[in-house]
Amino acid sequence: MEGRKDQRGASAFCSAVLCGFISAAAFIVTAPAFAVSPVTIGGPFSLIAPDGSTVTDASFRGKWMLVFFGYTYCPDLCPTSLSEIALALDKLGPDAAKVQPVFITVDPERDTPDVVGQYIGAIDRRIVGLSGSQRQIAAVSEEYGAFSERHSSGASAGDYVVDHSTYIYVMNPQGRFVRGLKAGTPADAIADTLRRLMTRAGQ
Repeated sequence: MEGRKDQRGASAFCSAVLCGFISAAAFIVTAPAFAVSPVTIGGPFSLIAPDGSTVTDASFRGKWMLVFFGYTYCPDLCPTSLSEIALALDKLGPDAAKVQPVFITVDPERDTPDVVGQYIGAIDRRIVGLSGSQRQIAAVSEEYGAFSERHSSGASAGDYVVDHSTYIYVMNPQGRFVRGLKAGTPADAIADTLRRLMTRAGQ
């Protein structure tokens, strides 16, 4: 009987340890995955600029891209993040010419190209604002693994908020994802990250 108890106890202990390893492994894979993920982030896209012209991912080749998904009705995170990006450009000095921030709306129904243009113009014109059709936005969101979900906030159909991904995607001059920064990252940290990446790339 004592041997059976020991056996059952050992079995339970092993199961607990195994569950612990599985949980830890899941955390290790998911927690830092945004920065080192083997899954491809980014890819071809075709969107509309405020002037009505078509802009693709290839339009930004040769520059470090800071891609941020948001929407113009966003009350705090979006304007804060975009303002920090603009300040980071100031801190980079001449190296800012090597960087292209890109704002992509997740709310094309309200954020027409013209609306996006006015919104970005009030923050910093060095940022490129892009919109498009529902299909175009869905396609680029899928390429970047960006999440967005609409929630009603009032009686009318136009009263809603959009939950969305809260990351800045850093893409290298070849258009490949190199790392992610949390939305709202301070300008100093953004600038320092870009300087390190440029130095590593021999720029």
